[in-house]
Amino acid sequence: PFCSLHKKKTQLARAAPFLFSWWTAAPPSSQTRPRACKKSKMVHCYLAFKCKSMSYIYQINAGGIGLALVAAVKGYRCIIVLPEKMSMEKVDILRALGSEIVRTPASNFDSPESNVSVAQRLRYEIPNSHILDQYRNPGNPMAHYDTTAEEILEQCEGKVHMVVGGAGTGGTITGIGRKLKEKCPECKIVGVDPEGSIVALPSELNTAEDATMEVEGIGHDFIPTVLDRSVVDLWCKSNDADSFLMARRLIREEGLLCGGSSGSAMSIAVKAARTLTEGQRCVVILPDSVRNYMSKFLNDRWMGKNGFLKNVQEHKPWWWNVKVQKLNLSAPLLLVPEVNCQKAIEILKEKGYAQAPVVAESGHILGMVTPSNILSSVLAGNAQFSDPVIKVINDQFSKISLDDNLGNLSNILENDHFAIVVHDQMQSPATLCSSCMRDFSPSLSRVMDPLAIHPSPKPHAW
Repeated sequence: PFCSLHKKKTQLARAAPFLFSWWTAAPPSSQTRPRACKKSKMVHCYLAFKCKSMSYIYQINAGGIGLALVAAVKGYRCIIVLPEKMSMEKVDILRALGSEIVRTPASNFDSPESNVSVAQRLRYEIPNSHILDQYRNPGNPMAHYDTTAEEILEQCEGKVHMVVGGAGTGGTITGIGRKLKEKCPECKIVGVDPEGSIVALPSELNTAEDATMEVEGIGHDFIPTVLDRSVVDLWCKSNDADSFLMARRLIREEGLLCGGSSGSAMSIAVKAARTLTEGQRCVVILPDSVRNYMSKFLNDRWMGKNGFLKNVQEHKPWWWNVKVQKLNLSAPLLLVPEVNCQKAIEILKEKGYAQAPVVAESGHILGMVTPSNILSSVLAGNAQFSDPVIKVINDQFSKISLDDNLGNLSNILENDHFAIVVHDQMQSPATLCSSCMRDFSPSLSRVMDPLAIHPSPKPHAW
């Protein structure tokens, strides 16, 4: 259904005075597809089973909850293949519906380990299986063309001047865009693509190669088959921080329990709608609910840890906003990847360190090593004392900059045993010495200078 800004004097309303209403998708599964598209895919799925006697479903997108619902009701076996970055809330719901979950690493779509490749491989390995591939399924955009777009036109009385939406599979924006180009030729279609994705046109917009995409449901490293980019008049790039903060504003100020990709669309819409004149209408597609993201952008600590929220505590102690650079930090011990495990333990013991960063010659921080994880790996048979220390590093660690405040650092140390403070320098990286380790000094030039911070009260822990 449509929702209008109910607080006309809110900051959000003032930011886009011509943003009168937007379309929110609220299917029973609260996923990224409207009811019409769900219905089309459910019918397609049911016919596939009835006509071909298939016994398995494979889904290669980020969600799959609609398919899991059908499988649960009809008694089909449903296997969902989805990337590891997808929230645990999605996984828990899918498992509750009886689906089997296959997680894949975040990799390029054509990689053998990607969710697309894994699903295709399973399709050929298991007899009588079927992939309801929404990236190639023509029923995807057709459902939006026939129903979603018609409902928008009906509720807007045929007067739509701008539509803003993200491109996940591409079905929503393609189907809506095609119908509105026919019914409202003057309507401007604005596509939203996150930084790090290659979907937007012209290709010069897609320059942020190293950008992370924490927002789920939109953005790809390939062009979905069903996506017709020609229906989009203007592509705009969104970013994670603006998307999550806008989604939180929609929840707090408008009572719309929407997800991160909805925040992406609205963060672009409040800018694009300023080109409209009084009386014109901008429709924003809000495709996801907050249900799948309770442990992510809705969580203050997660937001703070990922750098999206600077002040995450209402009643902050006096030191909360003090900069990390105000601390009297000691330089950590650095190890090169080539040093063996036995030597690493000896060095850590001799220097009185409980852990040390392992840093490549280029200055890139590869991970952290501790005597305990070395011994655990050796005892488990996964490594030997003669192996290089790179084999036993922990590459999951939190980084924080000197300009961050102690409040963010406090949140990190509540969950992690340590954090690494990094700061950039414009000089060339120095070469690690042949002794396999050295104490770090800010006067030495490196690409990234790590300063270890630990919650331990011992002097050497800082």
